[in-house]
Amino acid sequence: MGDTLEFNDIYQEMKGSWNDGRLRFSKQSIVYKSTKTGKVDTIPVTDLSLAQWRRVCLGHGIKLSTSTGHVYKYDGFKDSDLDSIAAFFKANYKVELVEKDMCVKGWNWGTAKFAGPLLSFDVSESPAFEIPLSNVSQCATGKNEVTLEFHQNDDAEVALMEVRFYVPPGTADEGADPVEAFAQNVLSKADVIQATGDAVCIFKELQCLTPRGRYDIRIYPTFLHLHGKTFDYKIPFTTVLRLFLLPHKEQMFFVISLDPPIKQGQTRYHFLILLFSKDEDISLTLNMSEDEVEKRFEGKLTKHMSGSLYEVVSRVMKALVNRKITVPGNFQGHSGSQCITCSYKASSGLLYPLERGFIYVHKPPVHLRFEEISCVNFARGTTTTRSFDFEIETKQGTQYTFSSIEREEYGKLFDFVNAKKLNIKNRGFKETKGMKGKDDMSDSDEDQHDAYLERMKEEGKIREEGGSDDSEGDSDESFNPGEEDDDVAEEYDSNASGSDSEDESGGSEEEAKPKKSKPKKEPVKKTKAPREKKERKPRKEKKVKDAGAPKRPMSAYMLWLNASRERIKSENPGISVTEISKKAGEMWKQIGKDKKEEWDKKAEEAKRQYEKAMKEYKESGGGGSGGASSSSKKEPKKKAGKSNDKKKSAEKEKSVGNESFKSREFISSEDSSDNDSDRGKKSSKRKHSDDEEEEEIASTPPSSAESGSD
Repeated sequence: MGDTLEFNDIYQEMKGSWNDGRLRFSKQSIVYKSTKTGKVDTIPVTDLSLAQWRRVCLGHGIKLSTSTGHVYKYDGFKDSDLDSIAAFFKANYKVELVEKDMCVKGWNWGTAKFAGPLLSFDVSESPAFEIPLSNVSQCATGKNEVTLEFHQNDDAEVALMEVRFYVPPGTADEGADPVEAFAQNVLSKADVIQATGDAVCIFKELQCLTPRGRYDIRIYPTFLHLHGKTFDYKIPFTTVLRLFLLPHKEQMFFVISLDPPIKQGQTRYHFLILLFSKDEDISLTLNMSEDEVEKRFEGKLTKHMSGSLYEVVSRVMKALVNRKITVPGNFQGHSGSQCITCSYKASSGLLYPLERGFIYVHKPPVHLRFEEISCVNFARGTTTTRSFDFEIETKQGTQYTFSSIEREEYGKLFDFVNAKKLNIKNRGFKETKGMKGKDDMSDSDEDQHDAYLERMKEEGKIREEGGSDDSEGDSDESFNPGEEDDDVAEEYDSNASGSDSEDESGGSEEEAKPKKSKPKKEPVKKTKAPREKKERKPRKEKKVKDAGAPKRPMSAYMLWLNASRERIKSENPGISVTEISKKAGEMWKQIGKDKKEEWDKKAEEAKRQYEKAMKEYKESGGGGSGGASSSSKKEPKKKAGKSNDKKKSAEKEKSVGNESFKSREFISSEDSSDNDSDRGKKSSKRKHSDDEEEEEIASTPPSSAESGSD
């Protein structure tokens, strides 16, 4: 038999919930480490006083009692483990492992026995159930009755609220009330916090980030009392898991990790975060005699202490809680600080790489131990390439994303993660190419496949190789906005000048009453701004795709995706289109080089076939008449558009009252002579139908034609 005996998936009951962990028996001690919190319970072998093997709800369990009064219970063993554990106890420990049967009669009357921190309810000399008195939050008495209330655990699906015991009279010693005697036995071991006596020390108006506000902190021998203007919190030292002291510029964060957390309504605070200034000093005197201080703290504290406020607070907490203070290790960021500025859940904060984990402060605080991390991932920032995201995935499947980390921090963080031997998802591009600049940041896509980017690169190469001839043949006549704008501008100018001409004849659309013309204003209206649109530079016509040309070849990834799409759908029923692409990208990354080379060869073959087909297509005359055809298609659209404009203008004329309406014949015959003498002749630039009426209007001076078109 070896020196140690180790078991995984062993459970420890904590206020109604089962926490799994690892239990190890050695010759010197028994050690249990919780997977959830990382808390370690160490039982020296010399302190063992009792060891029992019992049948429990999760198979079999062990109950261990120590000479100091502590009781430890571990469940989840198999029936076959009894022989090996009993033999190990017999060979290495002074205490033998004894089998103990539980009472399963279901009776609700029996004998209550107080054995250290446990209340055991026995029926026929066998325990029916046991209550850890540390779980009791309140004890109330009545006539022949005692009520026990319990602390609640948020992780427990079903929680025990209270238990009532009927205590018959005359069972206690003479002269003592049996109910009060029962209650005193419970309260002596119960976790009932009562602020009795004087505090060891008091810190006034400390700034607290979580929960937010300023609090007076009164430190008692067994608990911590936070007294604020609105809320009070009492924190037993037994609930403190870890202490952290984190520097940042001219400030210091003092973080207290709690399990179970403190509660305020439905809010749970798993961390207590205090903020100190490095320049703030204090002189403190403990409310104890020097002998008491020396006896209790064994030189860790003195009656009179002075120094920086954060140093004094951390020193007192370390001595009372009996926990080590964790500080940042050797990590140093790009700016020289021991933390990384980032964002988590839309809140900006600081990420501290520690020797055995990461901690993020402050909203919400997060502490992740290396042993509970499954893998980490470096991802490109979603908004800009100047930053990147750091993703941490735990073994339970929870993912934490710390975003907006500056690009310069990448090298330091990668080296730290690599030195701690954490599993990196996208390892490879750092080792081969590095990530020293902006171009190296973009190389992250080569490892984390981007199908769209690869397709765009392939199309760009094809355009460079064979797209120049197509662009010459397919080039459409340049789209000149100035020419069309001339037509539009003339219409607007004709409206402007036509209003004057119609003012002379009494046929204006805007005014119902006839007015005499004002020749002085005509030159001003001729030089209106819309005519300056002729000078605008012509815009390039968008390239028209040749429908008859051969289809461009697909990349190796797209060929593989088309072949694997149905398989992905069948393996993941109900998966969406976007999730298929994401899943395919992950699968493509995991494909071996040999398999990828096979698809690369298929892509090259498709590319050669495309080039051959394109060459034959061009030799047969394809791709050269695209411009003419497209231009011939556009001209009817222009004509159709202008004929529609004329229809709209005719409808507008009809919508005006009958008094102001005049036919085109009337306007052209009556106003032509007057306008000839005033403005001179001017040829019309409009395209018109073969109507004789429109030809007559086009041959007339601009004023009459324009007013007629209105």
